[in-house]
Amino acid sequence: MKKTLIFDLDGTLMNTLDDLHASISYALREAGLEPNQKQDTRRYLGNGIRRLVERSVEQSKPDADEALKERVFETFRAYYVEHSMDRTAPYEGVPEMLKECKQRGFFTAIVSNKLAPAVKDLHKAFFADTIDVAIGETPTVKRKPAPDMVDEAIRQLSHLHGQSIEKSACVYVGDSEVDLLTAKNSSLPCIAVSWGFRDRDFLVEQGAKVIIDHPEELFEHL
Repeated sequence: MKKTLIFDLDGTLMNTLDDLHASISYALREAGLEPNQKQDTRRYLGNGIRRLVERSVEQSKPDADEALKERVFETFRAYYVEHSMDRTAPYEGVPEMLKECKQRGFFTAIVSNKLAPAVKDLHKAFFADTIDVAIGETPTVKRKPAPDMVDEAIRQLSHLHGQSIEKSACVYVGDSEVDLLTAKNSSLPCIAVSWGFRDRDFLVEQGAKVIIDHPEELFEHL
């Protein structure tokens, strides 16, 4: 049976930190707030863009009300959609790894808490030839760590390839505690990567059983 690989995007396939940090910094400045440090942005990633904005605003202004958070979120969203590819790029070795997946006949998908328009743009620009399906945050599908995005990816892959894909053929690949929990909630094995937004020690503390340090190591664990 063919393997189906379901990848997180930010911190797993792509280094998106610079563009995310630039966007949240812009939105905070537009609201008259002090931008956070890049390491804070890195720490706040994983639970979706809205949570990134909320935590960033709260750090700059602990007594911020919901109206201010919403204003910063709308500014961030508009700016990021326009600037999501300024400095974003796949991690070294990822394009080659994905080409190998394609050559081996694996089915592939992205599931990301990033806004759906940005996910679609990045998929089209960098992975159109190597990843079959890309799912981003929308109002109709619960974001990770709920299993809904994974289930939707499997549904779309099954439709695309004209066959029913069983979860027993799927593996989840991600870089954060959110990804570990997503895999658990989806009843999938998880391969964690150490080159993203969380380091190896943190992943071990969060219960990761399989951790790889370079993309080419993926095939040793399939």
